[in-house]
Amino acid sequence: MTRHQKRLGTARAALALFTALGSLAGAALVGAAPAGAAQRGIQIAPGVRYEEFDIAALKGPAHAHVLTVDLRNPRVRLDLLHPGAVAARATVSRQATAQGAVAGVNGDFFNISETQHPGVQATGASVGPAIARGRALKAAVPNGQRFGPALPPGTSTEDVFGVGTDRRARLDGLSLDGSIRTPAGRLPLRGLNQYALPVGSIGAFTSKWGSASRVRATCGTDADRAAPCSTDTYEVTVRGGRVVSTADTPGSGPIAPDTTVLVGREAGAQQLRKFFAGERSEMGVPPAGDRGRVKVKYRLVASASRVPYRFALGGYPVLDDGRPLPGLDARTSAVRTAVGIADRGRRVVLLALDGAPEYRTGLTIAEVASALRELGSVDAFSLDGGGSSTLVAREPGAATVSVRNHPTDGGRERAVPNGIGVFSKR
Repeated sequence: MTRHQKRLGTARAALALFTALGSLAGAALVGAAPAGAAQRGIQIAPGVRYEEFDIAALKGPAHAHVLTVDLRNPRVRLDLLHPGAVAARATVSRQATAQGAVAGVNGDFFNISETQHPGVQATGASVGPAIARGRALKAAVPNGQRFGPALPPGTSTEDVFGVGTDRRARLDGLSLDGSIRTPAGRLPLRGLNQYALPVGSIGAFTSKWGSASRVRATCGTDADRAAPCSTDTYEVTVRGGRVVSTADTPGSGPIAPDTTVLVGREAGAQQLRKFFAGERSEMGVPPAGDRGRVKVKYRLVASASRVPYRFALGGYPVLDDGRPLPGLDARTSAVRTAVGIADRGRRVVLLALDGAPEYRTGLTIAEVASALRELGSVDAFSLDGGGSSTLVAREPGAATVSVRNHPTDGGRERAVPNGIGVFSKR
């Protein structure tokens, strides 16, 4: 088990937003904001505060927008923002408004482009695992299929930030445990609503996937995202526990709530053919001589916590028990989004940098870890950045959220697959 998967240590540092705290790895919070960079704090809702301030960094000042969430307050909670399907995208403000969140930030890295695979469309699905309202939405793609900057040593696409049913935030890893039970035997399940399946595996797609093509799941390899799409694939559609159709290539379109589509590649495709060859139906009626029921089972298993997760999403850890992870990039500056954990998981710090031209150099990942440590975080987790970095929050008395930072895409929000939503009971 890696260090970042251990239980949370005790948070000892106090939150200090508007005080010069000294430099840690080149980043320091400073009290004087440059002209045009307002410095203020607003109570968004009970237990939720928004503030903005400057950070002196390696390549010039960065401007941070921060939400501090007190999970000890019974009126506030965190959950996953998402557009209703894994393979779909929407702006953070749209997701937050649709779900009634009072604030939020963008989330995981995602399948944003497919220039290496002509004719294959990007799915928009996120890289890592995702849990919303206690239910698993998806599992992680192989490390080599990840979009985003290089992972720090010892981390993987299975790493998550989440909040358990005990209302404590923590960092963890979530792996898929699944199987396909058939009358002829049991098959391993190694994918759940993922845009990329491991080589030689079988993955399940449910109604939570959406309508995007499932072809992308059979492209690339575990080590090379740009590798060609597999030519050995097979798809089986199971409805109500019965096989209703098979196909030699993955399909597309919405999946009904009582239906699971199994997609196999290489050895996985060969297993599906062996078990289900000749199983056909017309008009959705199971064929005569069907060999019995098929049951697909899966769950996401935590590496460290025994407490079930209320919500979780992917990214990668940058701070563990008060120490930056070894090998963090200290040279490449960019606009970033990240989340910190303090006070034994009872306080969460959501940070998004401003993408306005005067601040666009941003922070290095090492500086992000240092800044969150200065804000009292003991553990911290990097989320998608660049044009995706967005922080939204309601103005006092407003019914919907507004964007507080300046996204780098000309000030326009980028559509993203998920985010961290802050919810409050009035």
